Amino acid sequence: MSTFVTQSSIAPLEEYIEEIRPIFESKRMTNMGPVYKKLQHQLKKYLDVPELSLFVNGHLALETGLQTFDFPTGSEVITTPYTFVSTTHAIVRQNLVPVFCDIDPTDYTIDVNKIEELITEKTVAIMPVHVYGNLCDVETIQKIADRHGLKVLYDGAHAFGTTYKGKGVGNFGDMCMFSFHATKVFNTIEGGAIAFKDTCYQMRLHELKNFGIHGEDRVADVGGNAKLDEFRAAMGICNLRYVDENIKKRKAVAEKYDELLGDVAGIRLMQLRDGVTPNYAYYPVYIDPVKFGENRDDVYKRLEENNIHARRYFYPATNDLVCYRGKFEIQDTPVAHDVSMNILCLPMYADLGMDEVERICEIVTGKTNGR
Repeated sequence: MSTFVTQSSIAPLEEYIEEIRPIFESKRMTNMGPVYKKLQHQLKKYLDVPELSLFVNGHLALETGLQTFDFPTGSEVITTPYTFVSTTHAIVRQNLVPVFCDIDPTDYTIDVNKIEELITEKTVAIMPVHVYGNLCDVETIQKIADRHGLKVLYDGAHAFGTTYKGKGVGNFGDMCMFSFHATKVFNTIEGGAIAFKDTCYQMRLHELKNFGIHGEDRVADVGGNAKLDEFRAAMGICNLRYVDENIKKRKAVAEKYDELLGDVAGIRLMQLRDGVTPNYAYYPVYIDPVKFGENRDDVYKRLEENNIHARRYFYPATNDLVCYRGKFEIQDTPVAHDVSMNILCLPMYADLGMDEVERICEIVTGKTNGR
């Protein structure tokens, strides 16, 4: 039997069947129908955000968010290379230039002390990434953005349900993207959203995700097709009923890992930012090859041999990817590179048993299977 790095949390089948029954009866399956609107309303309330637009996935939400700002081609967006490829791809696919800022070595989010030195006359925005359910230094980032007249679009794919000083993460910046992929804390099988405060973005997001259609016979923008369908919205409605319970279970798993790995020489745990209540989306460990006596890949292979599928996430850093070589200047980010080479995400999901957590930790530390 295998243990994977994550496992989808899914509501009971009977609940889903009841939720989709009206869709079958109405035969209305797309174009932001009543089930979409019901989920949108529930998520606005749960995330405590003023406005929310739902998308077919997080990546297209991120791209559409960028497109909404109408930045000139070739404008620069300061971001982090310590992220999933979607973040950087969204920038590049919108004909913008990613400028890579290094990360904080303790919480793996963008290093706010290194942002301003990267700002040029071409800079239009900052796209920070909330990592593993932890949050960026949102207050300092906003001060920098205000000082230089920049937009802030957060990649909050990992941060559903996370709060800072009691406020939902979607309240920070001009926009915040959420991913509802099947592997996330909350899922709609596949889906995403953009949270925003300024209602001026509402109609433009609505139109751009529907081909740029402004009316029955008027197409005024080159938009895409990024609408969330009714069936996935129905799954979201069902799963939202259980998300708090699942986060509570994830917290218990994280606390067990902390207990077993917190004092192991050569293993460093992620530090939460003060004021953050996390969602326990992932459980990353930094393995110091000198102090631990083995490198990250040695541990990764030993877990694989025991049918435990951890993940080197994020690896490699996006400014090390082959697809970007020679296309624009690649900034040196030594901390992000080091973390990407030494981080390992251990299995983390709501239904992970404590006995399995203990077995995983024994294999990581070499207490079983010979180290």
